[in-house]
Amino acid sequence: MKFSFTSKADRSQRDVDGRKRKACFCLLFFTLSVVFLYWQNNGLTITEYDIVNKDLPQSFNGCTIVQISDLHNKSFGREQKKLVRRIKACEPDVIVLTGDLVDSNRPDVDTALELVSAMADLAPVYFVTGNHDNWLSAENTDRLMQGLEAAGVHVLKDEVRILTMGEPKETIYMAGIDDASLASTAECDKALKKLTARKNPDDFMILLAHEPQRLEQYAAYGASLVLSGHAHGGQFRIPFIGGFVAPDQGFLPTYTEGVFHEKDTDLVISRGLGNSVIPIRLLNRPELVKVTLYSKNQKQQ
Repeated sequence: MKFSFTSKADRSQRDVDGRKRKACFCLLFFTLSVVFLYWQNNGLTITEYDIVNKDLPQSFNGCTIVQISDLHNKSFGREQKKLVRRIKACEPDVIVLTGDLVDSNRPDVDTALELVSAMADLAPVYFVTGNHDNWLSAENTDRLMQGLEAAGVHVLKDEVRILTMGEPKETIYMAGIDDASLASTAECDKALKKLTARKNPDDFMILLAHEPQRLEQYAAYGASLVLSGHAHGGQFRIPFIGGFVAPDQGFLPTYTEGVFHEKDTDLVISRGLGNSVIPIRLLNRPELVKVTLYSKNQKQQ
């Protein structure tokens, strides 16, 4: 019978080697996790939607809208160059900002205005407030609004503008509801009644409204297309289920991304670009939304 003996030195070396392997594995796992989370929170994606509506004038067939939502003063490169480059690549006819340009918890108006100033040369820009924009101090509110005005942005606080295209000229409505008017059902009804007072049933109206969960109200007043944000995509996307949590909707919310339909109204929800109370995203990259409008039976094949 043969016996083998392992010296204390050999056992000690194996322990050291084992600890090194564990340390290397932990370091690799940590590094990959950091890279993955960085990509999840900074890797821009562009989501494209085609909206077909019988009431859209043919002059607007193929009109491209780029939607930016929930920036929360996040920076994408120096002077927002990475973000602006992606917006420019979409060749927008119109750019809309659907709220929370600035984060009220850590306000940085300058970062938000860098983006606005850079976009102003690309296309007409329309803006509605989000809850964070309305929670800013009086000083920061003044700075934001003055900066938007200086850049030529159309600020819609329960207001309507007319967009014109083609020859002979055809028009559609661009309406924006101030987020303060979404605080209650009664306030929302009051604002929507004002916005749609001059709208005929077959007029095409785009409604910019930061919060998506009031879709039934928007549809009741005849909005053709609603562009919203606010939900941050549910913050963490659960495969085959959807978003995990969203403000004003709670856990497992319904309205977090994509296109929803109610009566004759289409709702497009952006997952947004930045974060606020919850500082990270998971399976939910920052999103630019590109919407192309088509008249019924006029969509290019």
